[in-house]
Amino acid sequence: MEPKLKLLVCGDVRGKLKSFFARIENVNKKSGPFDLVLCVGDFFGKNPEMDGLQVYKNNIKTVAAPVYILGPTSKELARHYGETEDGDICTNLSFLGKRGVYTTSGGLKIAYLSGVASSQESSESNDWTYTKADVVAVRDSCVASKGNMGDFRGIDILLTSQWPLGIREGMNDSCKMVSWLANAVKPRYHFCGTNDEFYESPPYRNPADQNTQMELATRFVGLASFGNAEKKKHIYALNITPVEKMRILELIQKTTDEIPSPYQGLSLLQESDGKGVRSTNHADGQYFYDMNTYDDNRRFKRKSNDPNQSQKRPRPTFDQESCWFCLSAGSIEKHLIISVGDHFYLALAKGPINEVHILILSITHIQCAALLSEAQWAELTKFKQALAQFYNDRDQKVFFYERNFKTGHLQINAIGIDDNVAWKIQHVLEDKSEEYSIQMEKVPKLDAPSDLPERGPYFVAELPDGTVMLTRQMKGFPLHFGREIICADNLLNCEEKADWRQCNLSKEAEDELVKNFRESFKPYDFTV
Repeated sequence: MEPKLKLLVCGDVRGKLKSFFARIENVNKKSGPFDLVLCVGDFFGKNPEMDGLQVYKNNIKTVAAPVYILGPTSKELARHYGETEDGDICTNLSFLGKRGVYTTSGGLKIAYLSGVASSQESSESNDWTYTKADVVAVRDSCVASKGNMGDFRGIDILLTSQWPLGIREGMNDSCKMVSWLANAVKPRYHFCGTNDEFYESPPYRNPADQNTQMELATRFVGLASFGNAEKKKHIYALNITPVEKMRILELIQKTTDEIPSPYQGLSLLQESDGKGVRSTNHADGQYFYDMNTYDDNRRFKRKSNDPNQSQKRPRPTFDQESCWFCLSAGSIEKHLIISVGDHFYLALAKGPINEVHILILSITHIQCAALLSEAQWAELTKFKQALAQFYNDRDQKVFFYERNFKTGHLQINAIGIDDNVAWKIQHVLEDKSEEYSIQMEKVPKLDAPSDLPERGPYFVAELPDGTVMLTRQMKGFPLHFGREIICADNLLNCEEKADWRQCNLSKEAEDELVKNFRESFKPYDFTV
C-alpha cells in the first residue's frame, strides 16, 4: 500500500504571522511531521507582523514544515509579495504563484488559483485578479498530465481564494469561474478561504466528460480565518494518497452520504452582473463552453457599423506554396537542409544564434506539435534524442522550444549550450517571463501530442534537465522570446542576436555551417 502524505490546510492568516508559525510548530510536534502546510485566502493581511517573518528570513528560526501560500486578493495586499516573485520567501515558506499546478516529489498534484475574478469590463488580469484565460490555463495544465483522452483521473487538491458559486447559498465571495474550474479538474479536495466561514460538504460526484469516463468525487472545504474570535474551524488535517497511485476502484467507490454535483445545470453564459443562474437547458452538464479558446484567438472588433458584419474572426489560412518551411514549396531555402526523415527534416536556423542552432521542421504543412499523429510524434522524438546525444558528446546540452503563435508551420528550435552555463537557462527563462509578465508553468514531460494544448497558441520550452515550461498567455507575446532567453547577457551574452534579421549570414557562410553540421551529425543521423 502506498504511504499517505500528511497535510495541514489553513484559512486566511491575515498577517498573524507569529501565532501562525508558533501554531504550525506546535501541531507539527504533536501530530506530525507534516509533509505540507497549504494556506488559502489572504496570508499577509493589511497590517502583517513582518517582524515575526524577519527572524525566518534571517535564518534565525526555520518554519517547522513546508508552507505554501496563495497570492493577494487586493492591490493593497499585493505590496507584500514584491520580493516573492521567485516563489521562495524564506526557508520552508513559498508563494505558489498566481495560478498553476504544483506536483510534489511524492506525486501529489495541487492546482491553485490566487486572487479574485477580474471584473467583466476588464480583459486582463493583474497580480490580485484572474480572468477566464487564467482559469483555462489551470484546467489545461491539469489535464495535460495524461496523454490519452479519457484517462484523466482528476487531481488531488484544488486551492482557490474565492468560493465556487453554487456550493452554498448566501456566500458573498463566490465566483462562477471557480465553479467551472472545480467541475473541470475534479479535485478530490477543494479548499477555499476569504469568507470567514467553515463549511465542509459531503462528497459530490462530478459527471463524466470528454477527459474522463469516471465519475470522480470531490469534497469541498471552506475554512474560516486563522485565530478567529468565533473559534470557527480554520485548520484542516488530512492524510492523502496521490490520485495517480490509487486504484480505480478506490476512486469510483461511492459512499452513503454523497450528494449530486452542485454545479450541474449552472449556466454561466448569459449573465451580465457576475452572478450565475440555474438553467434546465444544459442536460449534458457543460457550461462556460466559450472558455475553450482564448481571447487572443476569438476577439474581433468591428471596423464598421454594419450590423450584418460577422463578429467571428476569420480563421487564418496559409498558402502552402508560399510557406517558407514546406519542402514542396518553391520558397524554401533548400541549402539550409541538413537531414530529411519520413515526417521531419533538420535545417540550419535562419540567422542562427550560433553554429549549432538547428530547426526541426515538419515536411508537410502542420501548424504545431499538438496536431501530430502518433507516427509523426515518434519520429520527432527520435530527432530530439539524436540531437541531444550529438550535443552531449560535445560537452553541450540542448534547449528545445516551440512557439505556436503567429506562425503557420511547425518549427522547433534546438540550440546547443555549453555544459558549464546550461544550468542558467531556467533562471533566465524565469527572469524573462517576469520581465514580460508571462506566467510560465511547469508541466509533465511531453510524451504525446495530447500533452500540448490542442486549441489556441502556446509557447513550450524543454530544458536540459528535463523540466518542461509552458504558457498559453500569448496576448502581446514577444515573438523573439525563445531567442532572447539564449542571447541574454548572463547566458550567451549576445543580445544583439535576439532578432534573427540582425544576424543573417551570407549564403556561402550558411553553406559552410550546414556542411560542417551535417558531417558532424552523420553518426547520429538515423535517416542515412
